[in-house]
Amino acid sequence: MHIDLRRLGLAGSLLVSSLSVAYAQSGTFPRNGVYDDRPGLYAFTHATIYTDYKTRLNDATLVIRDGKVEAVGPNVKIPAGAVVQDLKGKFIYPGFVDLYASYGVPEVKAPERQGRRGGPQFDSQKPGAYDWNQAVHPEVNAAELFKVNAEQADALRKLGFGAVLTHQPDGIVRGTAALVSLNTNRNETELILQDRAAAAYSFDKGTSTQDYPSSLMGSIALLRQSYLDADWNQRNPTREQNLSLRALNQQRSLPAIFEVRDKQSLLRADKVGDEFGVQYIIKGRGDEYQRLPDIQATKAPLILSLNFPDAYQVDDVYDAIRVPLQDLKHWEMAPANAGLVAKAGVPFALSTADLKDKKKFLPNLRKAIQYGLTEEQALQALTATPAMLVKAQDRVGALKPGMQANFLVCSTRLFAPESVMLDNWVQGQRYQLSEVPSDYRGVYTLKIGNQPEIKMLLAGKPEAPELKIVKAPADTVKGTLSVNGELATVVYNPTPKTKGSGAVRLSGYYTPDTRMFQGDGQLPDATSIKWSAQRQEQASRAARRDSAKAPEPVQLGQLQYPFVAYGRPAVPEQQTVLIKNATVWTSEAQGKLENTDVLLQNGKIVKIGRNLSVPSGGRTVDGTGKHLTPGIIDEHSHIAISEGVNEGTQSVTSEVRIGDVVDAEDVDVYRDLAGGVVAAQLLHGSANPIGGQSALIKLRWGQTAEQMQIKGAPGFIKFALGENVKQSNWGEANTLRFPQTRMGTEQVFVDAFTRAKEYEQEWKAWNKLSKAKQKKGEAPRRDLELEALVEILNEQRFITCHSYVQSEINMLMNVADRMNFKVNTFTHILEGYKVADKMKQHGVNASTFSDWWAYKNEVRDAIPYNAGIMHNAGLNVAINSDDAEMSRRLNQEAAKIVKYSGLSEEDALKLVTINPAKMLHLDKNMGSIKEGKDADVVLWSDNPLSIYAHPERTYVDGRLFFDVESDQQMRLDIQKERLRIVQKMLEAKKGGSPTQMPTARPTKHFHCDTLGRKKSWTSNSIR
Repeated sequence: MHIDLRRLGLAGSLLVSSLSVAYAQSGTFPRNGVYDDRPGLYAFTHATIYTDYKTRLNDATLVIRDGKVEAVGPNVKIPAGAVVQDLKGKFIYPGFVDLYASYGVPEVKAPERQGRRGGPQFDSQKPGAYDWNQAVHPEVNAAELFKVNAEQADALRKLGFGAVLTHQPDGIVRGTAALVSLNTNRNETELILQDRAAAAYSFDKGTSTQDYPSSLMGSIALLRQSYLDADWNQRNPTREQNLSLRALNQQRSLPAIFEVRDKQSLLRADKVGDEFGVQYIIKGRGDEYQRLPDIQATKAPLILSLNFPDAYQVDDVYDAIRVPLQDLKHWEMAPANAGLVAKAGVPFALSTADLKDKKKFLPNLRKAIQYGLTEEQALQALTATPAMLVKAQDRVGALKPGMQANFLVCSTRLFAPESVMLDNWVQGQRYQLSEVPSDYRGVYTLKIGNQPEIKMLLAGKPEAPELKIVKAPADTVKGTLSVNGELATVVYNPTPKTKGSGAVRLSGYYTPDTRMFQGDGQLPDATSIKWSAQRQEQASRAARRDSAKAPEPVQLGQLQYPFVAYGRPAVPEQQTVLIKNATVWTSEAQGKLENTDVLLQNGKIVKIGRNLSVPSGGRTVDGTGKHLTPGIIDEHSHIAISEGVNEGTQSVTSEVRIGDVVDAEDVDVYRDLAGGVVAAQLLHGSANPIGGQSALIKLRWGQTAEQMQIKGAPGFIKFALGENVKQSNWGEANTLRFPQTRMGTEQVFVDAFTRAKEYEQEWKAWNKLSKAKQKKGEAPRRDLELEALVEILNEQRFITCHSYVQSEINMLMNVADRMNFKVNTFTHILEGYKVADKMKQHGVNASTFSDWWAYKNEVRDAIPYNAGIMHNAGLNVAINSDDAEMSRRLNQEAAKIVKYSGLSEEDALKLVTINPAKMLHLDKNMGSIKEGKDADVVLWSDNPLSIYAHPERTYVDGRLFFDVESDQQMRLDIQKERLRIVQKMLEAKKGGSPTQMPTARPTKHFHCDTLGRKKSWTSNSIR
């Protein structure tokens, strides 16, 4: 026998709920009182059932027993004793799965810092045999922390979720996540579906109070070293009983979820994963569409947020100006992200993550569907894909025998605008979400007393239908319908344009079986009448069609690379270009060549001469009266760096790499191109004696950070001397980190290279052993910090050293001689004129400023003749910027040396072209106009050393990345695009959309001693 709820009505509905609550498995926990172990057997009949995201069964039955699916299909036999619920006209879907949650896991709070208030913390405060860094805690297990939270679970269930992957979102190596059920009527032992379902990572140190890491590049280095240490620990288990490293090794086989801040860090995370053989599942921030081809190439599955930004309040012109173009465009395009990702074929799951108001999830999901995501793709991203990514596809994400009985009952198709989630069943437990709304919409025949019949139209939303009285095709008036329980009231004015006219008021009730309103009413003249309104079925369907207006197609702006002002729809192609009749400054022995042609082809300088012919398909640029020079190379720059230029938390941080944090979207790249700059060395700051590794980039505006870096370029690293490294101006709290004196600075170098030599010898001895002996022995530990220093000893990495005072310049050269390494370049070097002879003997280059002085104590002896004196002493001298603004005028900085030191114009131009190319060991391909070199050239309007000269065209690899004509057009296009989106925002606000106030984003730049992860004006800006 079975119970048929169709005959029980409301009582049956309550019975389902009560039976569900009463059912519980016996498990291992004792209970006080009698046991009530009912089978929890239910059959849901005549429903439209989606067994998975793509399989639809019509008029089907779902049977669940003991919280799991027993059978599903169109011809399922209902077991004896089953509670039956007729769901004719209703839809059943698998319950949703959220892969990025912290449900039931306590929020971690930062511990109190020990020691002096505000002072540095070098060591971990976590007691026990754990990792040296507080941000690395893979031993954290969400399953051990998990506790049912009824309020959180209820909020997630109302959105359709039945299971979530929960973890503690804190730190860089965060530990394991657990897949848990959102059932709140069982204990935790029954709710954990997978206790170690995934491992979690990020680049955010979280609540760690430890100083290291203080930068994004430091976070990346720490993660890389942690992987290496885990490998070492696994190979040598007796050397160190490190519970963190042991846990990290145990997690290597788990799915790995990596949270990032933006699409550039998504690519950074994937690069780390590639290095260590891990394919991360990457949880992004909703801007993936902005770099979709590159993200697609990573093959990384994604977890996408539906946290769309609100429109900005742009009524005020001054407020509107404060909103960057990329923020305007992101507001418009963010809802299309999921659809574009799906179109690119990238697997992804959808999550409630980042939504402060979780109630926005379903409206935003429907908005994403409006913007291009299909309903099938949405359902897949909420069910099958998240289940598959954490290897739980046999438990959740579908409705198949043996799987968890997690499913939704909906009034109609799930993603339809009028759809209502009625029930969310989790592990066979019913959670009622809402009642089926009565739907009165349709076209009715309205009869009022003895008056002729007229039409009454109810359209719009089911819960709030709009009423119109149609007396004739050209005579329609609006009214209101209100329903309270079984009672209904209709009010309308038949002659609203007539002064003093009154309203018709009709009260009564609705009979569902006959689809009729009827009752009593009163006319404007107080006449009492009987009335009725009979719904016509065919007309009702037509009314629904009319009321469900097709949404207008979404109009989006164009993607551009990079996704900021002055981005383009595509990166410029390499061109075949013949520049004719220019004055060519070769920066070679030929000097200046008048009325000369230069042919650029396939990214190279192919030919130099007169009366050259342009190849087929090429274009000619008239250089008459203009000057062609090699592109400027900035030997010392801090542009295009993300989240911190200094990892100054330790004396030696040679493990960090600027190349890991190149910011391809920094508008300073475009501005430098407008100043004739084609390449730069992006240097670590000067907060410590041995800083991080440099990045050598070409200014390939629009390409990714990885593509901007010069392939095959030699490695460089930043050293520093002077006031910054001993923290002279960091305040009284910063008196603990060694060194605090210039003597201590010397000792840091000696100690570091002593350790590097020992490290190298240890590895050489190991590599000489036979494989048999290596199997029996313990391999040395790979140390990224020391590896970089060994590269210096082997002339595989070159030093650029921040320096001012002659005594320290001498000191470092002496240390280099003692430790058998070379200093490649002294940068700043404002007292270089005092020791130019010794620098020449050491073979070091000099990169300096033209006329900076008196900005701090150690530059009090700076003179504007410094560059000329060093040049005349036979040193290779360059002029650098160390400043995002100065870098756009390096031609003028070089020109100053003509004034101060009497250099020829050609030698002055070499200070920013071939000389820095030689310093950076790039002169084989860059720095001069010579056949076979890269087509990195600049066409100037005048003599490049003139203050009136400006670049008209800047080519990098033969690609025209800047020209004055397109620049002017882009400025106009930017204004048009801004105005278009501003008008769209005003319309959105008018339509009731929420808004936010613009947040000012002043231009901010890193300098040598800028501390912290964010660009800031508040830091000391001395060099």
